[in-house]
Amino acid sequence: MSTIGLIGSGHIGSQLARLAVERGYDVVLSNSRGPETLQDLVAELGEHARAATPEEAGAAGDIVVVTVPLHAYRDVPVAPLAGKVVIDTNNYYPARDGHIAELDDESTTTSELLQTHLPESRVVKAFNHIRAAELTTDGAPAGTSARRALVIAGDDPEARATVAALIDELGFDVVDLGPLAEGWRIQRDTPGYVKRVGADELRAFLASAKRYRDM
Repeated sequence: MSTIGLIGSGHIGSQLARLAVERGYDVVLSNSRGPETLQDLVAELGEHARAATPEEAGAAGDIVVVTVPLHAYRDVPVAPLAGKVVIDTNNYYPARDGHIAELDDESTTTSELLQTHLPESRVVKAFNHIRAAELTTDGAPAGTSARRALVIAGDDPEARATVAALIDELGFDVVDLGPLAEGWRIQRDTPGYVKRVGADELRAFLASAKRYRDM
């Protein structure tokens, strides 16, 4: 893996791009407004970064990060992402996204919605429960005491392992929740959401999480 494609280059996408470039990856950035709006960020990141359309970023990435507002998930290109590991950073904010019935009744999760939209991709939920700025400030080398942990969830074990290895390289321990359906345990307003904690404490938070209907 040498290239990370980003569909969405806002707060989370730009910070992940910075981390990736620092560690020797190439990044291909995209957003909904066009490559020309990303030139300042590309200039900052240097020769390992370029701007493109979402379709081009999807095609170029060995791993593709989808980090767009949830209400726009149906705009994510499908064909370029077929067969690829796709990281989903999304959270559901009804005030921003409008009400989505299957999320309101908790019959599915945000990342399962994206997986349904991308049936031939291998979606892994990650980076949804850390503030964007902390991505570039809270990382630490493996083995560091009290290293911050981040959660992953995904239906494909190989894809989860790939994303876990990336997260470790970027400076964080990993707690593996298993299938996408378990991703609700780290959605907004759950105990572990945006908490700076290590793996053991994060596991305890995940175990104590409750569905919205039970809060």
